[in-house]
Amino acid sequence: MSVALRERREELELVAAEAERARAGAGRLVLLRGATGTGRTALLEAAAEQAEAAGMRVLRARCSPDHTSVPFGAVFQLLAYGAGFDSAAGEEPDPPGTPPHRGRPARLWRLLRSYADDVPLLVAVDDVHLADESSRRWLVEAVRRIDRLPVLMVVTERSQYDIDPPADGLVHALSPALVRTRTLAPLSAGSAAELVRSALGRPVPAEWVDDCVRAGAGSPLLLRALLDDLGGTATEDAPAALPDNCAALYPGSYAAAVSWWLDSAGPTTTEVARALAALDDDEEDDEKEEDSASGGGGHGDADAGLLARMAGADPARVPGWLTAMTGLGLLRPGPGGRPRYAHPLLRDAVLSSWSGALRQAAHHRAAEAMLRRGDRAEAVAGQLLRSAPVGEAWATGVLLDAADLAVRDDRSDDALAFLRRALDEPMPDARRSVVLTELGSLEYATVRSTAGIPRLAEAMRLPGLPRDRVRAAVALGTALARQGEARVAIDVLRGLENEHLTGHPDLVRTVQTASALLSDHDPGTRREVYRWLRETAERSPQLVGTAGQALLVRYESTAGLTSAASAMRRIRALLAQPADPLAEGFLLGTAAAVAQWADQLDEADRLVRRGLAGQRTSLLHPMHLALQNVRVDIAAARGAYAELLADPVVLSPVVGRLDPANAQAHALIALVETGRTEEATALADGFDLQNPYDSWELNRFLYARGVLRAATGDPAGALGDFLECGRHQSARDVVSPVVTPWRTASAECHLALGRPRQALALAEEELRLATEWNTPRVLGRALRVLGTATGGRRGLELTDRAVRILRQGVDGASGGTREPTRESAREAPSDRDGIAAQGGEPVETELISELIPALIAQGRRLTAVGERARAREALREAAERAERLGAVRMRVSAEAALREGGARRAATARTGSGSLTASERRIAELAAQSRTNMEIAELLHLARRTVETHLTSAYRKLGIRRRAELGAALTDAGSRSGPPEDTRA
Repeated sequence: MSVALRERREELELVAAEAERARAGAGRLVLLRGATGTGRTALLEAAAEQAEAAGMRVLRARCSPDHTSVPFGAVFQLLAYGAGFDSAAGEEPDPPGTPPHRGRPARLWRLLRSYADDVPLLVAVDDVHLADESSRRWLVEAVRRIDRLPVLMVVTERSQYDIDPPADGLVHALSPALVRTRTLAPLSAGSAAELVRSALGRPVPAEWVDDCVRAGAGSPLLLRALLDDLGGTATEDAPAALPDNCAALYPGSYAAAVSWWLDSAGPTTTEVARALAALDDDEEDDEKEEDSASGGGGHGDADAGLLARMAGADPARVPGWLTAMTGLGLLRPGPGGRPRYAHPLLRDAVLSSWSGALRQAAHHRAAEAMLRRGDRAEAVAGQLLRSAPVGEAWATGVLLDAADLAVRDDRSDDALAFLRRALDEPMPDARRSVVLTELGSLEYATVRSTAGIPRLAEAMRLPGLPRDRVRAAVALGTALARQGEARVAIDVLRGLENEHLTGHPDLVRTVQTASALLSDHDPGTRREVYRWLRETAERSPQLVGTAGQALLVRYESTAGLTSAASAMRRIRALLAQPADPLAEGFLLGTAAAVAQWADQLDEADRLVRRGLAGQRTSLLHPMHLALQNVRVDIAAARGAYAELLADPVVLSPVVGRLDPANAQAHALIALVETGRTEEATALADGFDLQNPYDSWELNRFLYARGVLRAATGDPAGALGDFLECGRHQSARDVVSPVVTPWRTASAECHLALGRPRQALALAEEELRLATEWNTPRVLGRALRVLGTATGGRRGLELTDRAVRILRQGVDGASGGTREPTRESAREAPSDRDGIAAQGGEPVETELISELIPALIAQGRRLTAVGERARAREALREAAERAERLGAVRMRVSAEAALREGGARRAATARTGSGSLTASERRIAELAAQSRTNMEIAELLHLARRTVETHLTSAYRKLGIRRRAELGAALTDAGSRSGPPEDTRA
């Protein structure tokens, strides 16, 4: 059996049985019905060959739509095949165009009978649905007469559900007793797969075969054509992937076969098929399809109605066609239930012969229909993306609504597509300016800056409402400043202020605030802008507004002109005042930065969340990036290294910039602290700092690179980075250690290089500035380094003081500007770790990353003066805290100091339940049973102070804050007893 006749054995057996019956003198009609491409012609030819082999004479006719105008054309084919011409009847056939007369059917019947007198006949008529009407009537009448003749008539007829109802079939008026009918089904997947394998003649991957089977859709015609195009592209070692478009196929047999299938179905069905392909076009991922369906795209009748409107078809017929095509295998239900073509290649073949103009018109009709039935804006806009400009207001509104939804869902690519398409529609200049502002902002942030800036400049040239013009100017200024053009950015804002904002003092203040913030990218401009701000605020504070006053607080904080307590009082007072919506973002971002420097990290975190919630991410705004920077600063201040490195923003370069950003500086330090120095070196080497923009972020990165160099044994290189950072910071009037403590870092490098005098001078200056700001973090750090530089008993006193200040912040005692927690307000701490007398818990805050190096410095100073027992206690605590924090570098440093002091290497884990001593475990277990400290002391005959000390140590080792967590922590011996996980996992 040939490859084209798989699964056709029963049909051939039926024809053979009927042929045997005909040879006995009892003829009949065998009707082979099937859809286009199911192999009707091949089966008829096989039946004819089988009959000839059995001794029958075969008369053949193949009907065509080109010959329907010739009366009896199909019958003439039959008889010409049998005898050349009608010579057996003694006459030539009438020439084409001769009107039929009453005697011709009888003469043709006699001619057929004359053939049957000689030998049994098989009359094979292919595609009888295309026969001329005279031939169809003659064949029907012949069927009624051959039941007593040795004549078997085998006829193929197209049987497929089309949009336009078909004419009655050949057997419509015949008795069922005269006909045996068989409907050809599509090939099963197994047979189609075997056909592919046998045609290629070599082993191929199962996935490749499955792809071919889906593209063939159970049709031998399509499958054979596809295999012809693929030719020898599949090999055992490297099979060519099945393409998704017909342009990759040669010589084009597959596309031609699909075109034949469409032509056979009729023009209306073709339009519906193309409309369905157009709806599926660009819907590659199933999740997108699910979203579209859930938003009104719908399935079943809804899809059928949409297709009917697109194609101008009868909506009552389209659902049946979808069902029929699904049954044939040409369509398949998608994950959301929508009918889709079985393979993208099949969909592309359906679309390939459709002109672009007709396709765009269909998408236009689809958009209108979807809008009328209430589909989601994104579904309607998806059709408009593939249509020509509509020129009506509804199209613009739908595209902008869809862009807004895409922005909210953080789908920038979709938002860009919708906004670009919206610009093709007519709209007033004021509205076009708003669209250009958003589009330029998105293109700058997600594509490339060179694409965004021209859009923003065009938005500035168009007329618009003052508030919208301010948004455009702020966006353009932000883009220019990030490109190193801070002066140009400020000129843009000042030009807007002078020419277009008369009578809008609130907008003027917003522009001034934006100018001040953007001036951070240029030291000279920054000094000029802040000088104006200070002078104006002294004369008329209302002229600079709350956001401008907050910027002055920020300036004074970094310039060493105020304390943290004073700065926070002023910031909170400004936050309590009403703010203009355009200026509120500036106020919140500035307040968050000051709160973070003042060690008010929880408050800063709340301000960041509030500020980001009020930002429209699709509009460039200097405070959006500033808020993100503060969020990263907070994570770094907390020592949350794993969290920081897991943030995708941190390790990603900022679009439109080649120089490092603040987030990369923090990432560099986090990599160093977690022991991943090779990764840190690769990150640092990825930036060329030969000609960078002179920005505050460059200074952060110089400091971070200095930390890396110091950690990798290059104190001289580190010192160069720290001093360069300090030079740039001083030029910007940034002298306070709240941002980059370059003086203490430089002092440590001087000590490593054997220069104690230089180290001491830097450390003393740092302490003076830290005392002015007066928070535990900066004070503790300055005292620690000064103690190390001073040495001796005086140095020990300084490091002890540093540890006390930082420990108060870590463990809940009031210190600096830190506000008391609920636990500390309720119960005053009774020892160094803040354990309340009746069962309170130590409340760890975000100063651990500074406490650990202070403990190490204290331990080294104690070792130097001979107090080895106290030194070991401090260094072990440092190692435990570092292990829990994941600070590999500090843990290694603490353990090295322990070994230098003569301590043995710890045999057990420093943290987790496995690290508890017997006394600590016994006391912790009793505390977990809700016993108070006093009850535990009485039960174990211990002093209450001893109980509190043991609980403090247990809390620290277990990494918990509350007594309620003790039970779970004690039973979880395995999860906390080992070393910290590698943050690279």
